[in-house]
Amino acid sequence: MQRLPDTVRNVSYLNRSGGSEAAAGPRGGRPRDERREHDILAVVGALLAESGYEGVTFEEVARRAGASKATLYRRWKSKREMVIAAIKAGPAYREGPDEIDTGSLRGDLLALCQRLDRSMRSADGQTAMLLLQAGLEDPDLCAEIERSVGPTGARLPASVIEAAVRRGELPEGVDTFPYEEVAGAVLLLRRLNGLRADDHYFEALVDAVLIPALRASTTTGRTLPAGIFSGHPATH
Repeated sequence: MQRLPDTVRNVSYLNRSGGSEAAAGPRGGRPRDERREHDILAVVGALLAESGYEGVTFEEVARRAGASKATLYRRWKSKREMVIAAIKAGPAYREGPDEIDTGSLRGDLLALCQRLDRSMRSADGQTAMLLLQAGLEDPDLCAEIERSVGPTGARLPASVIEAAVRRGELPEGVDTFPYEEVAGAVLLLRRLNGLRADDHYFEALVDAVLIPALRASTTTGRTLPAGIFSGHPATH
C-alpha cells in the first residue's frame, strides 16, 4: 500500500510558529541569486511533501539548504510567504480547463470528484491537499494555492450551483457544506487506507450522498458551518 504523509495527524491547522518566524526589520540589500532561491524553494517543497505544513520551519530549511536563516529572512518575511513562493515555483498541476461545465449537476459533481481524486494522487497535488488543510485558518493561503496549483476539486464552485439552479436541478439557497465537508474527507480517508476510487464509487457518492445532501441543505432552517475543505471553516 502506498503510504501518504501523515496528513491528518501531522498537518497543523494553525501556523503556530508564524509569529515567531516573522522577520524583524525590512528586507533588502544584495540582489537575489535566482538559482540559489530555486534550490531553497525546492527544499521547502520537499519538506511539505515529507512532513506537511507543520514540518516547514526556517531552521530546517536553512539546515537542509546549507543557508543561514538571515538569507531566508532577506527573501521571505514569514513561513507563510516562503511556502507560497514554493508553491508558485513548483510544477503546477493542471489537467483540462479550470472551469467545470458538463451540462448537468451530476456530471459536474462527478468531474469535481475525479479532479479531487487526481489532485490527491499527483505529487504536487498531494502537497496542495496538505496545504489546504494547513491553511484552514488562513483563507488567503488556500486561495493562493488554488491560483498557483490550479483548482484541486476540494471546493464546490458557485458557477456549478448557479447552473444547476437555472436548470432546475437544485433549489435556490443551496449550501456548499455537504460537498466541501464530505467529498474531500471520504476520498482522503480511502486514500490513506489504500483504497482507490473508481467510476462506480464516484457515481455512488454523487447519486446517494452529494446530490441528496445538497438538495436537503436548503431545508435545515439554519446556517450550516463551512466545510473542512472550504478554506475557512473556523470563520463560521
